[in-house]
This record gives sequence, structure tokens and C-alpha cells, in this order.
Amino acid sequence: MSKATASSFFLTIPAFEKFEGVIDDGNYHPLPDGWMLAVADIVDSTAAIAAGRYKSVNLAGVAVISAILNGTGEHDLPFIFGGDGALVAVPPEDGETARTALAAVRRWVEEEYGLDMRTALVPVADIRAHGQDVRLARFAVSEGVTYAMFSGGGSHWAEAEMKAGRYLVDPAPPGTQPNLSGLSCRWQPIAARNGAIASIIAQPAAADRDREFRRLVGEIVTIASADAQMGHPVADGGPTLGLTLEALNLEARATAPPGRRLQRKLYILLQYYLTAFLHRTRLKFGRFDAHDYVRDVRMNTDFRKFDDGLKMTVDTDPARLARIRDLLETAAAAGICRYGLHLQESALMTCFVPTPLERGHMHFIDGAAGGYAVAASRLKLSVSGDPLGADPSPARMA
Repeated sequence: MSKATASSFFLTIPAFEKFEGVIDDGNYHPLPDGWMLAVADIVDSTAAIAAGRYKSVNLAGVAVISAILNGTGEHDLPFIFGGDGALVAVPPEDGETARTALAAVRRWVEEEYGLDMRTALVPVADIRAHGQDVRLARFAVSEGVTYAMFSGGGSHWAEAEMKAGRYLVDPAPPGTQPNLSGLSCRWQPIAARNGAIASIIAQPAAADRDREFRRLVGEIVTIASADAQMGHPVADGGPTLGLTLEALNLEARATAPPGRRLQRKLYILLQYYLTAFLHRTRLKFGRFDAHDYVRDVRMNTDFRKFDDGLKMTVDTDPARLARIRDLLETAAAAGICRYGLHLQESALMTCFVPTPLERGHMHFIDGAAGGYAVAASRLKLSVSGDPLGADPSPARMA
């Protein structure tokens, strides 16, 4: 298989446009033999989150995607953002490039943010040899962006192997800077409009209950989407521009080496204020239309996904939340699913924008007070029998 054919495999999968398609097994196609899963996560991310470092944790997760896509030059590789980490599927010829990118991000995250990141590169052949699979579907959120959905159990197996110390990628030499061009976070926190931002993770509890689990996912998606905004955390007009000092520093440290960060900050500020001015006045700057760009941000936002289970961060009201929680608790008691749920008052957005002149910019949502990482910790507690896993701690609407 040529590089062009291998790297474009994802684009050969027919895309579906309604998220409910994630429960249709016919939408999923096996990842070709020879591919690998690049996997990464932050060790003890809940402690970092408890210390108020939500933006750093999220940015580290998106950095994995950014570094691999920039390194391979392929922005259509399948990936999943997990809040405190990420997964990217890479073809055989890009394996060493992905390894180099993982090593660089691991070192950079440690040096810049003092966070310990695990990274691994897992062959799909090994996943299948252990009875799991990696199957992909393609969800089109807009004309310019499609996101990968993963099923088959392989991504969870790869993550478990990494956490067990296998397939690990060692950090690059000190001072290594990954290519994180396009990584940014220039939006204000997105306040809940309906009551709370709910980060939900639901995973199948048993392989022989897959049909029941998929039915459960369909019911949850239907309830979460039962308002004019479809549960989307971002309002119709798009998010509000907002560049804090923390976000400015994080982006500069991600996209420039130490000796050039002052210049980079000035450039970021220039871009930000120009975008804000153009958006307010509805003027265009060459081919760049700030109003259309902000509108596309909402459309291109990755706020729900399927990664061997359902992950979603939605804006919900008390009634819908109660129905979702009842469904999850009933399914968990019946041995159909395991779940974690975490509530917060706002969401955060981290972005990967290869170029603002094209519509293929990508935006990743997580809860602003722990999001997926805390939901995952609650899921683990429920598996161990701790009641905190099945009964999320109250937020202001619980």
C-alpha cells in the first residue's frame, strides 16, 4: 500500500452526519493490518486538575494529536481526544515519525508543565492477536471536518497495556521541542446555559451485552440532544473570544522555543486583537472572515465521541440529567455498562488550527473542572465497588 493510499484510508470510509450513527455497527471498518495506535495520557491527572491545572492537562492531550499530525503532514489521520490524553492511529510508514513525536511531547510536557506523561506505540497486529480489534467510523461534523469513532475494544486494550508499562516510548533528550504549530486556546470558558456541563463516560461491562449497550448509548444521545442546541456546550453564535494571561503563556510555550517566546506572545496578541476587531466589525482580512470562522468553530467542535464506549461533554438541564443518570444506574446494576459522570459549571476549549484560512480547524471540548479525567476516575471507582463511582458528587444542580 502506497503512502498516499495508507494515509488516506480514513477518507475512504463513508461518513455519517447524525451522531446516532455511532451505534450502527455497519458504519465501522477494520483498521488495516500494519497500523499502530499512538497512545498517551497524563499520570495522576486528577491531582493536576485538583490543583487547578485544567488548561495544562487539556493542552497536553491535544499536543499529542498536534505533534503527530504535524510530524506526518497528514491532518486526516484518525484520532481521539480524551481530556488528559489522546490516541492517534498511524499507518506503518509513519510509525517512526509518530514515535519521535510522542517522545518529544513526553519530554516537553515534563519540562514545560511539570506533568508526567505516559506514551506508547501499540501495533494493531498485537491487539488482534489478543482477541481485540480496532474498527473505525467517520462522523462528519461539518463540510470541513470529520472525526474518527473507534470500536472493537482495541483502544482500551492499548491504553491498558501502556498503563501496565508495555510498548512505552521513552522521552526525547532534554530540551526537545515538538512541532505544535496550530495549537491554541483563545476562548473564554463556556458557561452552562441550561444548568450544568456534564462530562459522561459509559463503557460496555460485558462483550455479550453489546447490543444492549448500544441501545443504551442511543437512548442517552437522544435525551442529551433533546433541546434546540442538541446539548452542544457552544451556543449558535459560536464561543466568545477570550485570551487570558494563562492561555497566552501556555500557547507561547507550546509553539515557540524559550528564546523566542516574547516575540511569539506579541504575534499571538496581534492575531487575537485583529480577529476580535474583524469579528466585531464583520470586515474581512483577505480571505479570512472572522465571523464565519467563529461560526465554524461551533460546528467543528468535538463534544461527543465513541471510543470503545460513549464520551460526551454536554450542556444539560436537571430533568435531562436525571433521566440520563437513571438510565446509567439501571444499566450498571444490570451489568450492561460501567460509567462515570462529572458535573461542572463551564467547559474549556482547546484548538488545533493548521491554518485559519481553511475550514479544517478542529476544536476540543472538556469540562472546566475535571471533565473526562474526573469522570474516568469515577468509572474506575464504580468498577472497584466504591459507591462514589455510581453516585457522582453533587454540583450546583445535582
